[in-house]
Amino acid sequence: MTMLLSRRRFTQLALAGAAGAALRPAFAAVPADTELHGLSAFGDLKYSAGFAHFDYASPQAPSGGRLNLSVPSWILNQSPLTFDTLNTFVLRGNAPPRIELLYDTLMVSSLDEPDALYGALAESVSMSADRNRFTFRLRPEARFSTGAPVTADDVAFSYETLKKDGHPSLQVMLAEVTSVTASDERTAVLTFSGRQNVAQALGTFGVPIIPRAFFAGRGLDSVSREAVPGSGQYRIGRAEFGTFIEYEKRDDYWAKDLPFVRGLNHFQTIRIDFFRDRQPALEAFKKGLITVREEFTTKDWATQYDFPAVTSGAVVRQEFPDETRPHFQCWALNQRRERFTDARVRHAINLCFDFEWTNANLLFGQRVHSQSPFEGSDFVATGEPSEAERALLEPLRGKVPDEVFGPVWTQPVTDASGADRVKLREAAGLFAAAGWARQGRQLVDAKGEPFRLEYMTNGQEQGRVYGKFIDTLRLIGVDASIRLVDAAQYQERVNRFDFDMILAAFSFAPTPTQDSLAIFFGSAARDNPGAYNYPGMASEAVDALIAKAGAAQSREELTTVMKALDRLLRWRLDWLPNITSDVHRVAYWNMFGFKEQKPEYGFPIESLWWYDAQKAAAIGKA
Repeated sequence: MTMLLSRRRFTQLALAGAAGAALRPAFAAVPADTELHGLSAFGDLKYSAGFAHFDYASPQAPSGGRLNLSVPSWILNQSPLTFDTLNTFVLRGNAPPRIELLYDTLMVSSLDEPDALYGALAESVSMSADRNRFTFRLRPEARFSTGAPVTADDVAFSYETLKKDGHPSLQVMLAEVTSVTASDERTAVLTFSGRQNVAQALGTFGVPIIPRAFFAGRGLDSVSREAVPGSGQYRIGRAEFGTFIEYEKRDDYWAKDLPFVRGLNHFQTIRIDFFRDRQPALEAFKKGLITVREEFTTKDWATQYDFPAVTSGAVVRQEFPDETRPHFQCWALNQRRERFTDARVRHAINLCFDFEWTNANLLFGQRVHSQSPFEGSDFVATGEPSEAERALLEPLRGKVPDEVFGPVWTQPVTDASGADRVKLREAAGLFAAAGWARQGRQLVDAKGEPFRLEYMTNGQEQGRVYGKFIDTLRLIGVDASIRLVDAAQYQERVNRFDFDMILAAFSFAPTPTQDSLAIFFGSAARDNPGAYNYPGMASEAVDALIAKAGAAQSREELTTVMKALDRLLRWRLDWLPNITSDVHRVAYWNMFGFKEQKPEYGFPIESLWWYDAQKAAAIGKA
């Protein structure tokens, strides 16, 4: 499975600190060139100038100790299975998760607001009257880990380099940035094309800032086994490529007493071990080599957490509520291969997955059948289109399925037998309507070519859970199979779209930008290696609604557009919604402290939790 969480420190993202007034919706009430301590796409800022710390932070918590983390999320080219590079800014290679802890950004978002940013490297930001130019005043105390000051020239270099040579996700995010200049050592000016929207502009302010001096005489993609210096709170300590990496808290971190950091990032050492299979990782947790693990495998959560440490209370199992942000786990059928281009075929394949049987027999009743690519958010459409949604969809009539104007598509409900004959007859009928005829035990096209579907995965658990689905496909004549490949081959094939079908899980920011939607659903991302348009979908109507989402001037308007987009995506079924959950299932050795109420829009354990020496001593882990 591919998983990418929009890490709010890096790439959608941003951090707090100096003077200014709160923004009104779409910046409308803010005079040009007013110095601000924060920005918000829609609505006022929660935190006023001079705030002490974020409410979810814990300034009184002790610092020190270590966290051995089994990472639940990663970004860009990072992998939880192995790493062969320390450069996370390019497509090539596998970087270790959490290496973003090395880097600060101009601004950072708070975890208890959906779309607010506060100054980090920048102590203030101001905007031109047309909102196409943003001027950042850098903090004079900001320093890279090398001791060199962070300058406006470094900001200009970072944006220019990452736009030109960075990971495709960064290139897409920075597409509308036309120039970044240094007015003086502490003043950086970002200029946009005018085609950007408010949320899109804000999304660019979370780009990591890297030093120009480090790259003298070499390009971004030439750096691999050496860490690019940053100005963040952590540095790389001990590491062994492909095996483990430790991040050490810097004593000389320039911002440790500033509001955007105060009360966060308590651990002295954060260690990540790499396992190519989930079972060795689970065994490492049982032995205490890993101390916090979020469990995504239902079978393991139901059957593997009965070892002595759980019984004694040394290990705690706890469910935490999921974030209020859109996320999905979907299958992608690769439409670059002609047999998957007909929507009837995609609907037929989806009908062959008996969720009710799978959840009862293999998932221990822990999952919900996902309906939407925007699960967990207010963007999930229900029932008939509202008047406002219909007004958006009517101009697209003829370019969208007629069903979009009626009740929203919902998942089929089976009889839980594992082979619901009514659903299988419906699937067979859809295949026939798409031109596939039954010949013996196979479905073939007019040329006699069989319908083949190879489900590629890099995890054995998918074979256990979805084996019945593959058998059902075979039952109606599909030449279906599962191919298990190693992590490196999997990522390489995904990057160049060499697959029939894969399972992917992603999370969006609470306020999705036009860029973030386009990289998953937009036509322009169809053939962009490293983009997340895995199905290879291309739809003028989808593109039009993504543009409308980008132009939204209020959260209410954005929600209406997103619901209309959701209706269209669900009837097209380019991405086949799979399963979902509304909780984090976390097991941890009882040696940590944390606030019981987690923030609504993020759950970075490595930032929020802390080491409790008394608890550790009580379970013999001091």
